[in-house]
Amino acid sequence: MGYNLYTFVLMQKAISLIPSEITTGQLHAYLLGAVGPRPIAFASTVDEKGIPNLSPFSFFNVFSANPPILIFSPARRVRDNTTKHTLDNVLKTKEVVINIVNYELVQQMSLSSTEYDQEVNEFIKAGLTMLDSDLVKPFRVAESPVQFECKVTKVEALGKKGGAGNLVFAEVVKMHFDESILDENGLIDQFKIDQVARMGGNWYSRANKGMFEVPKPLSKRGIGVDNIPVEIRSIKMLTGNDLGLLGNVERIPDKNDIAEFIATNDQIRSIVKKRDSKELLRIIREYLDNNEVLSAWKVLLINTDLNGNTRKN
Repeated sequence: MGYNLYTFVLMQKAISLIPSEITTGQLHAYLLGAVGPRPIAFASTVDEKGIPNLSPFSFFNVFSANPPILIFSPARRVRDNTTKHTLDNVLKTKEVVINIVNYELVQQMSLSSTEYDQEVNEFIKAGLTMLDSDLVKPFRVAESPVQFECKVTKVEALGKKGGAGNLVFAEVVKMHFDESILDENGLIDQFKIDQVARMGGNWYSRANKGMFEVPKPLSKRGIGVDNIPVEIRSIKMLTGNDLGLLGNVERIPDKNDIAEFIATNDQIRSIVKKRDSKELLRIIREYLDNNEVLSAWKVLLINTDLNGNTRKN
C-alpha cells in the first residue's frame, strides 16, 4: 500500500472530520481554534433612527490598499439563525467606523460584545467615549488608537443558515491615528500600538507579549460600566480594563454579601478595623489583577463606605 511506520504514526495522531458531519457549533469551535490570531474589527454603526451600536468582530482583515478596503463578517447566530444589529445597520445606512483594539481596550471591548437590546448604547455600557466622525454618521471610539471611517460598498451573504457569514466591504474614506503610537517617521510603531487578536475559546493574543485570557461577558448580561457608582468609577487607579471587568457582573454585591465577606476574611476585618484605605486599595488591585472580580467589588464598596460616601444596594 506504500505505507511505512512513520506514516502510520502520523495517522494515529490525527483526526479527520468532514464539516457536514459535525454540528455547526463544533465546526465553529474548530475553525476559530485553528485560524488565529485574528484581528478585531470594533465596529461602530447607527440604525436609521441614529441609535448607536458598537460590537467586535474577529472575522476581519484588510484586503486592498487602492481602493482601501476592509472586510469584516457579522455571522448569523448559530443558536437561532438571527442577524446581529451591526449587520442590520450597515444594510440600512451603508456606513461603519472600524476601530482598532489595543490591550488597554480589551476588557471594555469584550463587555460590549454582550447582546444588549437594540436601544441600549454599548458605548455607555462599556464606558467608552463617543467621538463624532467627520464623513460618516457612526461615532468613533475615542479610546481606540486607530479609527477608520468607512462607506459600505456591498454586503455579500455567504449563506442563509445559522453560522453563515456576511462579508461587509468597507471602503476607508478617512483615517485617524493617535500620535502616541507613531514612530519618528510618522508611521505606526508596532510595539506602541500594542494590538490584541482573537484566538479560540476565551483566549486572546497580545502582539508584543503573547497569549492571555479574557473571560467572555456574562450570558445574563453584565451591569455595564454605566451602573458602577460614580465614587468608584472616579478612583484614579482604576483603568478602562478594570472598569470593563467590574461592569461584567450580574449584580453589585449587597450589604449581606459584604458582611459575610468581612466575617470570613481575617485580613479584611483587621484592615477595616484600622480604617486603612491605602491597604484596601492595594488589595483591590491584587484582586483585579487575578480576575477575582466579586472580591474586588466587595473591597471597593468597603473602601467607599470607609471614605464616607453613600451608596445604594
